[in-house]
Parts: sequence; structure tokens; C-alpha cells
Amino acid sequence: MKKQFLLASLTLLATLFTQSVFAQDKKVTLMLDWFVNPNHGPIVIAQQRGYFKQQGLEVAIQEPADPSLPPKLVAAGNLDLAITYQPNLIIDIAEGLPLVRSATLIATPLNTLMVLDNGKINTLSDLKDKKVGIAISGSEEAIIGKMLETVNLTFNDVEIINVGWALSASLASGKVDAIWGGLRNFESNQLALEGFKSKAYFPEEHGVPAYDELIFVANANNYDAAMIKAFNKALEQATIYITNHPQAAWKEFVSYAPDTLDNELNKRAWRDTLSRFALRPSAVDLTRYDDYAQFMFDNKLIKKLPKAKDYMPTFE
Repeated sequence: MKKQFLLASLTLLATLFTQSVFAQDKKVTLMLDWFVNPNHGPIVIAQQRGYFKQQGLEVAIQEPADPSLPPKLVAAGNLDLAITYQPNLIIDIAEGLPLVRSATLIATPLNTLMVLDNGKINTLSDLKDKKVGIAISGSEEAIIGKMLETVNLTFNDVEIINVGWALSASLASGKVDAIWGGLRNFESNQLALEGFKSKAYFPEEHGVPAYDELIFVANANNYDAAMIKAFNKALEQATIYITNHPQAAWKEFVSYAPDTLDNELNKRAWRDTLSRFALRPSAVDLTRYDDYAQFMFDNKLIKKLPKAKDYMPTFE
């Protein structure tokens, strides 16, 4: 009898130990593209409302010291996931970094060619011989050049000035006549709060293929498919909640870091970002990626033309 009782006790202990081991949440490291802001709404809501935990995940959200680092750290195996931009991923893939796209966060472009709405620049053609401010040199020649082509101008018809991150200030002060890189959900609101009305020209309406602004990437050699599926499910659940309850979601979003998030600029940006979150984060559109890669290749932004099927596995 004692032997049976001891055996039953040992079996129970073994079962409880096994359950406790497997009940532990999977630890996931995620690095954002920048400091937390409304663009990251679904991530924050999934964290705040426990959607990640419901999927068995413990997600550590990190902010980068350098926004160019996150995908490189994923490629090096130092992070599980990172946020980057579709054009940047294509560049990284063309250069041989072992990355795959795992989900979409912002499903439309956010970048614009922005001017003040003061009667001086009424059409793109009015930019001839004008100054355009940029934050970082890179793809502006291809994109601005393509946009200007639609009004029979060329990239050489404008003067490019690197103004660093002072995009709004440079436009408001008249240092430049337009800015490239002003986001349609942020810079326009920042200018409005400072008393300036702005007008934006959208690249996808002027010859540039549409693309996903923000995406998630994982390491191509050792990604955890089960973890990514769980992560994406939580992300989709959070996006649906935001769509259905935008005001309540805003309050939960700012509760993540009230001192830095609860301000008028973020409130306006939240409103303007709601319609841009990917409703199906896992959904794959190979043609969309191949079209943009072809645009980049044709404009010499990449030397090799990658195929989307090779870096976009399905996680649905």
C-alpha cells in the first residue's frame, strides 16, 4: 500500500513538474524601429491587454539606440524579431543578410513629399528650382525623381539639402520649400500644432509602387515558426480591438508610458494611424514586394533582384 502511495505521489509530482515547465511562457525579444509611438499601437495593446501572454509568449519590447541596428541584430541571431521597413528589408536581402519578413505592422506608405499649404507650392511642378530637405541620404534620388517625372521634371530640377531630423522646423522656417520623409501621421500634425498648415504629395500616387511601411523580420536560418504564428495571432487580436475600440485602445496605449505617450501630437497621430494598421498581419503579398524590388533594381538602389518567395514564408 505504501509502495503504491509512493508511486502515485511520484507520478503526480512528475506530472506537476512537467506542466510547470511547459506552462512557462516562451520568451521573445522584439526590437522596435524607434522609440515607442502610435505606429506601434498593436504591439503595445497586445502587451497591455495580455494577448501575447494568452498565446504563451513573454515579449520583451526594446527600443534601439540606432534605428538601423534592429534587423542587423536579428540577422546576427541576437534578437528574435525586429521592426524594419519593406524597402530596407529588400536592400538587406539583396546584400545577403539572412532575414525573412514575418508580419506586417503598417500596411501603407507613410512617407510623403510635404510642403506648406500657403499658396506658394500648389502642384509638384511648382518645385522646379526649389529646395527639398531630407533627413537621411539614400533613396531620395530614385523616389523624388520618379515623383517629379510625373510632372515632366527631373531630380536635377530641385536642390537637396540634408537637414537632419529637423524636417518640420526646416519647412516651417522657410529654410527649405519641401521635405521628403515627413510622415503623413506625424509631421503634418506637428506642423499643425505649431500653427502651420501643410500639404502632402504621396509617392504611391506619383509613380512609386505602394509598399508596407513597417514590417517584422526574423532570422532566416533559425526562426521559430510556432512562436511567430502565436505572435501574429496576438497582433491581429490587438489590431481588431483597436479598430473596434479606438478611444479605449488609446487610453490603454498611453498607459504603457504616460509621461512620453500622453500628449496632443501622439493623440493626433493615433487618429491618423488607425486605418493603416495591417488587419491581417500574417497575410503575404508576393507581387507587392516583387514590384517594389523591381523599382529599386531599376533605379540602382540594389544590385541584385531578390524574389519575394525566397524571404516571405507563410505564417498563417
